[in-house]
Amino acid sequence: MSAVIERERDLPVAAVSAPDRGLRHEARAVKVVWQRDVVRFRKDKARIISSMMQPLLFLFVLGKGLAAAMPRTNGLDFTTFLFPGTLATGVMFVAVFSGISIVWDREFGFLREMLVAPISRSSIVVGKCLGGATVATFQGLILLALAGLVGVPYNPLLILGCVLMIFLVAFSITAFGMVLAVRVKTIQAVMPLVQMLLTPLMFLSGSLFPVGASLPLWLTIATRLNPISYAVAAMRTFVLHFIHTPAGALSSFQGGLTWGSFVVPTWLDILVVVGCGLALLGVACAMFSKAE
Repeated sequence: MSAVIERERDLPVAAVSAPDRGLRHEARAVKVVWQRDVVRFRKDKARIISSMMQPLLFLFVLGKGLAAAMPRTNGLDFTTFLFPGTLATGVMFVAVFSGISIVWDREFGFLREMLVAPISRSSIVVGKCLGGATVATFQGLILLALAGLVGVPYNPLLILGCVLMIFLVAFSITAFGMVLAVRVKTIQAVMPLVQMLLTPLMFLSGSLFPVGASLPLWLTIATRLNPISYAVAAMRTFVLHFIHTPAGALSSFQGGLTWGSFVVPTWLDILVVVGCGLALLGVACAMFSKAE
């Protein structure tokens, strides 16, 4: 027995080296996490179909119903007004579930495998946010393909602007989902919490009604404090800009937000969405780094 131990001591020891945790290494980790979310979504056909049902119901059922109850304004259909809001809010649920899917990963043990990997936890958060934003943008592209059915033209600049806003909204909401995922420990608590938080964001975004001066004061304040309102306003401005109708047709359906007498320009709408997204990303990275 002692002879065997002595022979084992004489065996060469293989050198073990940890990978260089530089920027390239972290970028590869972000790519892997992003790719995993995209592949999971692509293979889950039921998820793709179910995620499309809510925006289609809002656009073609609720929208057509409200359009029948509201008079046309010089030929502008209410579903045309509703389309940008449907785009913005339709991707919210896809994005937030991409973020809180980390709860499922925790339940089934996959999160533990990611946490023991020689990468920073911030890379996991960034990869999840980019994955959720990409998946939600895919859904937005499907909705954009239906734009012609509600009188929205297929203008390349219009499509590009809407895709940009969809990605920014989805990134922000996925980061918001990651913040929730740190606090939510069980799968059973996910659905009620998401419904409780996202439903007010959707209804207070101005996606279903004009955000003009005729709103009550409390509702006006709520829509201005909601970051999704600025994404809806930016996309609605894009859409209404490319619709060729008489000037009076858009008077009751203007999409821009106001701060008192100041009309918020589109570039500031985009800046607000970007700022909220980066702030939520920072909070998610900080909370995820401290979580056990």
